[in-house]
Amino acid sequence: MAKPVIAIFDIGKTNKKLFLFDERYNIVLEQSTQIEEIIDDDGDSCEDLHALTKWVLASFQEANNSPSFDIKAINVSTYGASFVHLGYDEKPVTDLYNYLKPFPESLKRKFYSDYGGESVFSMFTASPVLGNLNSGMQLYWLKHAKSALFKKINVSLHLPQYIASLFSKRYYSDITSIGCHTNLWNFAQNSYHDWSEKEGIREKLAPMKAGDAVVPSSNEENMLCGIGLHDSSAALIPYLVSFNEPFLLLSTGTWCISLNPFTDDPLTVEELEKGCLCYLTYKGNPVKASRLFSGYEHEKQINRLADHFQKPKDHYESIGYNATLVAYPGNYFEQHDLSVYETYELAYTQLIKALVDDQVTSTKLVLNNMQVKRIFVDGGFSKNAIFMNLLAKAFPSIEVYAAAMAQASALGAAMAIHQHWNKQPLESDVIALRYYTGASSMVS
Repeated sequence: MAKPVIAIFDIGKTNKKLFLFDERYNIVLEQSTQIEEIIDDDGDSCEDLHALTKWVLASFQEANNSPSFDIKAINVSTYGASFVHLGYDEKPVTDLYNYLKPFPESLKRKFYSDYGGESVFSMFTASPVLGNLNSGMQLYWLKHAKSALFKKINVSLHLPQYIASLFSKRYYSDITSIGCHTNLWNFAQNSYHDWSEKEGIREKLAPMKAGDAVVPSSNEENMLCGIGLHDSSAALIPYLVSFNEPFLLLSTGTWCISLNPFTDDPLTVEELEKGCLCYLTYKGNPVKASRLFSGYEHEKQINRLADHFQKPKDHYESIGYNATLVAYPGNYFEQHDLSVYETYELAYTQLIKALVDDQVTSTKLVLNNMQVKRIFVDGGFSKNAIFMNLLAKAFPSIEVYAAAMAQASALGAAMAIHQHWNKQPLESDVIALRYYTGASSMVS
């Protein structure tokens, strides 16, 4: 008999994954791919939207054809700050522009001059000034710099909602995407910021749909489709289901994001200037967050280390916590001259030491609510013993745990629509934890 499952697409900048979860939220199938970036119409690197779309549809079809599984529902979790702009023929009219694409300085000055100045505007939108990482600014840029393309846009969908629409053929916006440093949401008024109306941006956005809502599939009878979620907000869901005591989640990947859902303190100007922001949960509640580009930096540096020391790229995975290497004199990783390190192991340990130093500074920005008693770490760095031990040493008064399951965003997307597809009670023990004391760890 076919097993009832939910299909989740969990799409990161580097890895694109399809999971099938059973009714107990065990992973029963996992597929993964990486897609080479292409060049956009300005010569900047960007996601290959055509290849991504093709993989999503093909991998789903393969899973759906298996006699072992009965796919009851599908949902999506992807990286944020990325729009797919569809024309009136329902085809993309632009590339999937990279959120790291440079934003024109003259347009930035004009925008903030017209709408109250950087500090005031950022306070209302809980969004530091981040250029194209403020995804609403991409629409502003298209209107003013590529007006012919802008006029061709019928609807602009954040990436999770675009992927979801491939299965539902319905277009929606969701609050987790609109509420993640887009410059579009006025947190004080809990509505779109006025500028989006004045600039004709609002009319390009699809109607809002609740993050826990579902709609029918367009071509799979009896399959339900979620709306899609921003991955950072999705990653919180299993923890909010499982733990009642205040905690902070450090979600690690390309970005390492510290999320504190247990503080009501509004963002200060200083916090905004240091890159703090607010996300919104799928229930519409604000979550204070800080961000670091640590996963990207880690990827870049392990390539350098592999070349310099003539080691495989994944050699770092075999290196454990070594107190002697941690105690090596020096407070920073030497990025320019690796010859100062005698061994790969020493250099890598110092790299992680530098990344953790930055992480502690970033996390403390949102740890201003001392009710927090636990830090949970999920994603790639949760499996890194050096990172976890150093983080635990840096927060001796807080319990630091690595989440044994590193698929929180995918699991969160599944749990968000639990009531619509799953006949079993919602589990509250889906997260196995490993406790770190600063020099050791214990499974709990």
